[in-house]
Amino acid sequence: MDSLRKTSLVAGGFYLLTFVSIPTLSLYAPVREPDYVLGTTPDTPVVVGSVLEVIVALACIGTAIALYPVLKRQGEARALGFVAARVLEAAGIFIGVASILTLVALRRAGAEPDALVTGQTLVAFYDSVFLLSQALLPAVNALLLGSLLYQSRLVPRWLPMLGLAATPLLVASDLGTLFGAWDRLSPVAAVAALPIAVWEFSLGVYLVVKGFRPSPVTAGAVEPRPVQDATV
Repeated sequence: MDSLRKTSLVAGGFYLLTFVSIPTLSLYAPVREPDYVLGTTPDTPVVVGSVLEVIVALACIGTAIALYPVLKRQGEARALGFVAARVLEAAGIFIGVASILTLVALRRAGAEPDALVTGQTLVAFYDSVFLLSQALLPAVNALLLGSLLYQSRLVPRWLPMLGLAATPLLVASDLGTLFGAWDRLSPVAAVAALPIAVWEFSLGVYLVVKGFRPSPVTAGAVEPRPVQDATV
């Protein structure tokens, strides 16, 4: 297995790993109850959701680090931008998880009724960070990575075109959420986020199953196999 195939496997695996956070939508449901901080229901699901988000943050960084050596051959500035955007996305996820874990700690400490406002503020803060990190930045990532993959032809062109087409839809959805046209968890926001999710999942599957296609970007990047000495 050459180095490019290993790179595609690692990058694709990291992309698929980012989907482990899908259950957090239901795992975080208890924190949206107005009196969660005063409740006595088990907080294990919330902690599990936080762990899954941490895994996603690390996988985000992993995708950028794995792909950068290949992408920089097509456009180093955009490749660096992609790394920066992924790291920034991961940082936002960590901040959001910190707010959720702070809420759990406040609850475990036996919060008084006057802590209700604090708890609701922490949840609102998480939603705001999510809007920027896990909703807006994926559009930036798709724009940078999609343009690099489209030009380099490392994957079939329909794949990056899917990501590029999904970008304005996601941005429009985020703006609608920001200005109060609909909620972050509304059906409208879910439908708008679906194309970008399909793009990332499809890219992950393709990189794992097929790897990079032959391209001028990868020319000379395959490590030569050692030639065996045929002399007796």
